[in-house]
Amino acid sequence: MKTNDKKSLTLKTLNKSNVWELQESDIFRMLEAAGKDADAKENIRHYMDIVRSAFEMEEVNTDRPEIIAKYEARGYKTGQLHAADGHEAQIALKKRPIMRVTDLTYENIRHVTAEKLVEVLDRNFGGGWDSLSQSIQDIIQSGFDISTTTLPKDRLHKPGGMYEKKLADGYAVLEIQKGAWTEAIFAKPKPEMEKPHMKYGSEDARKYDGEEDDDEDLPEERDTYVDEEEDDFDEDKLTEESYRTTIDENPEDLDLAAEDVAEDDEY
Repeated sequence: MKTNDKKSLTLKTLNKSNVWELQESDIFRMLEAAGKDADAKENIRHYMDIVRSAFEMEEVNTDRPEIIAKYEARGYKTGQLHAADGHEAQIALKKRPIMRVTDLTYENIRHVTAEKLVEVLDRNFGGGWDSLSQSIQDIIQSGFDISTTTLPKDRLHKPGGMYEKKLADGYAVLEIQKGAWTEAIFAKPKPEMEKPHMKYGSEDARKYDGEEDDDEDLPEERDTYVDEEEDDFDEDKLTEESYRTTIDENPEDLDLAAEDVAEDDEY
């Protein structure tokens, strides 16, 4: 988020998504402005609940320099909180780190870069994409296009292959070694989609408001994915699934030519 966008936010416009774009200094700036707004002070508990969703918060019982220094050494920043009853408290705030896949939520997933996502995935598992729970996969895919492939090591980086194409298209990649095989997980942020603005009273608006909801009147969903190597498919070639049925026996005994392996790009 740009600096000007941050400054346009106030406690009253804060929600559990945009709060992830802010830093501790932004929150204290908002609290300072809220101290002059009676309505904001009246609802300060509600606003601080939103702040807590993205920040760790502690009340500082003393302003002794040595105590403040200890909070700062732990990564906190301190400032004042003004309440409607005239009570003022000094608080310490620290942005919640996103270190594990369980730290990912629908609110913060679009505020994570692809490189940060790859770092989090790399830190949390060695079993591959399928080792993640369905709920975590759903959260990640709400903000990122994800594709995976599992290939022998010498096939993954072949010139002009999917790996090279994905990187050129702006994907970040995580490679997970599985014996003689490598699983590659590609991640790219999804573009923000604007909601269509309907004019009330129009035919389309009535349809989406439920007055006309026959399936034949609704926009048809289409799968726009095109397999990058579909045109080169040879049914005589062995697929990755063929590898998977034999890999558990002894992958080192497989005597397959590299050119007989076809890449598998799964979503």
